[in-house]
Amino acid sequence: MASAPNTTPIAPPPDPPLPDPDWDALLRQRAAGGAAPEGSPYAALFAPLLAPPTAPDGCIVLGRLAQTLDGRIATASGSSQWIGGAGDITHTHRLRALCDAVVIGAGTVRHDDPRLTTRAVPGPSPVRVVLDTNRRLGTGYGLFAPGGPPTLLVCAEDAGGTATHGAAEVLRAPRAPIGGLDLCALLPMLAARGLRRIFVEGGGLTVSRFLAAGCLDRLHMTVAPVLLGSGIPAFTLPEAARIADGLRFAWAVHPLGEDVLFDIALGRARPAVCAPPEEAAP
Repeated sequence: MASAPNTTPIAPPPDPPLPDPDWDALLRQRAAGGAAPEGSPYAALFAPLLAPPTAPDGCIVLGRLAQTLDGRIATASGSSQWIGGAGDITHTHRLRALCDAVVIGAGTVRHDDPRLTTRAVPGPSPVRVVLDTNRRLGTGYGLFAPGGPPTLLVCAEDAGGTATHGAAEVLRAPRAPIGGLDLCALLPMLAARGLRRIFVEGGGLTVSRFLAAGCLDRLHMTVAPVLLGSGIPAFTLPEAARIADGLRFAWAVHPLGEDVLFDIALGRARPAVCAPPEEAAP
């Protein structure tokens, strides 16, 4: 007789985290600017993130989403806690600890008011980067309060306001022709500040814009054993008329407790439907 499905929400990992010598060794290598230690259980997953950047903008950019089996990252009302289990949350915090900056969009700030720290694992918290093209967010969110890791609010060059937003510094970037910010212009601006390992944590629209602009080196997708049947899709991209307009790729699969993580090497590729006319296939 099959057991009934477990419908109890999965809580975040314990705080403080348990000791992990292998993770501590990886953090030491990250601080020293070296590669993942040989024989480390984390080498296969995190070594690409610690490798030197090869893109002209000087950055390594990793996108990240957690979705249900039917491709939803939240309910229609925006509720997304917790799609992934404890292993997925720990993985997210590890990515924060290995990166110089964590990037989210304004919609994620409105829905979740996140902290974007590494409280679930040992390691430094990254600079928080909020993309708010028209500078519509108020200053009452936790990311803009004093006392936490540094925060950058990135808005369009023609957006109004002062050089600070609460405790956050304001960084201005060009607008993209199709809406939002010009991400190809933003990355070298971050690299100039020493922010070279860029973790694009969400939400789906922000990760989609990085993908459509050809600005993702890798993508980490967690798939949880959940079916919603409705809700917010993981990706928002132009409509594809043919399967060939999509993007095929190789992936490596890693278990994350009850979830599955797909580590996808994109190398700045993007779906054909997102390419500008001069790059489109005949």
